[in-house]
Amino acid sequence: MDVTSLGTGAPAGLPRPHCSCAACATALGEHARAATALLVDGVLLLDLTPGAAFAAARAGHSLGGVAQVLLSHPHDGPAMEVPAGLPQPGRVPDGRELALLTGHRVRAVALDAPGTGYAVTGPDGQRLLYLPPGGAPAGLEEGAAETYDMVLADVVGRPDALAKLRAVGAVGPTTDVIAVHLDHDVPPGAELARRLEAAGARAVPDGTTLTVGVYEDVPDVPRRTLVLGGARSGKSVEAERRLETFPGVLYVATGGTRGGDTEWAARVAAHRERRPGSWRTTETCDLVPLLKEDGPPLLIDCLSLWLTDAMDGVGAWDDADWADGGERALRERVTELTTAVRTTARTVVAVSNEVGSGIVPATASGRRYRDELGRLNTAFAAECEQVLLVVAGQALPLRG
Repeated sequence: MDVTSLGTGAPAGLPRPHCSCAACATALGEHARAATALLVDGVLLLDLTPGAAFAAARAGHSLGGVAQVLLSHPHDGPAMEVPAGLPQPGRVPDGRELALLTGHRVRAVALDAPGTGYAVTGPDGQRLLYLPPGGAPAGLEEGAAETYDMVLADVVGRPDALAKLRAVGAVGPTTDVIAVHLDHDVPPGAELARRLEAAGARAVPDGTTLTVGVYEDVPDVPRRTLVLGGARSGKSVEAERRLETFPGVLYVATGGTRGGDTEWAARVAAHRERRPGSWRTTETCDLVPLLKEDGPPLLIDCLSLWLTDAMDGVGAWDDADWADGGERALRERVTELTTAVRTTARTVVAVSNEVGSGIVPATASGRRYRDELGRLNTAFAAECEQVLLVVAGQALPLRG
C-alpha cells in the first residue's frame, strides 16, 4: 500500500499567509507545506484540500482513479469546490467500517477532539492510521489495539496521542511514525528533525510517496540522554519534551518539598502543571535502585540537587570531614550512580546544571560544589548516547 503526501502542513499551510514569524520566514522550498492530504494507492483520498489535483500531478499521480474521499476534521473556511471527477467528500461515523471495491477497508476511529481518525487496511494486510490535527484516539484499551505499520499524526501538536498509541501497543518499535499537520510551532529543517527524532518520528516533504509496511530507518530514541543548561535556559522543558510521546513516565524529583519555601513550591507547581497527566512522580535522591529496576522511562530532574544531597551526606562542606574520607565517599557514590546508568535497561533522560562557565564562586564550599558538579556531569555524560546543552531555549547536540 502506497501513501502519497499531497500536503503535510497545518490547515493554514506553512508558511502561514501574512505571518512574519521566524518559522514561517524559513519555511521555503522543501520546507514549505500545503495543508495535509493523503492519497492512498490512487483510490482513496484522505482530506480534500485546495490544489489537491495539482499537488497530485506534481507528485506524478492523478486523482482520476479516486473512488472515495473522506474528511477527517471540520472545515472552517468557505465551501470548497470539488474537482471534476471526484466523488463527493464524506465522513464515516465513529466505529463504522467502509469496504472499497479495491480491497481497502477503512475504519473510523473516535477521537477526544472534533474530527475523525481513519484506520486503513490495504488489500495485502498493511495497516496505517491517520489522525487529524489536534486529535488523539479515544477509548483505547491495552492489548485490544492492532499494531500499525504506519501512523500519520499531529506529533508536534498532540504528542500525547503517540503516547496513548504506544501505551496500548498500537505503535511499536517498527511502526513508521510520520508527522503531519506541521505548523509554525517549531522551526523547519534541523530543529524539526531533531525534535521528531526524539519522539521516534520523522517528517517528509510534500509529494513524497511512502510504502506502508516496508522497512524504513525509523529514528532510534536514545536510551540515555543528559540535558545540560544554565538557570532558566529551558533544560527541563527540553527534557520533558523528549519523553512526552511515551506513556507512564516516572518523573524523579530530587529537590524534595522544602516546607515553608513558597518560591520553591511555586517552581515545583509550574513543573507539575506542564507534565502529561499519565506521568507519575516520586521525590527521592535514591536513584540507583530505580535505575536497576525494569520499568517505564525515567526523567531525573536534576543531578545538581542529587549532588547537593550526596555532599550533605558525606560532610563535604566541612574541610576536615572532606579530607577525612568525605571526598572518597562522594567519589564512590558518583561511581555507583554512573555504573547503574551504564547497566540500566530503562530509557533515562537526566537534567543537570552547567555551572562551570560563570563567575568563580567566592567561597571554598561553592568552588567545591562547582568542581564536583563538573566531574559528575562529565562522568554521567560518558554513559549517555546523547548529550545536549540548552542555551536560551535552544538545544545544541554535544553527542549523538
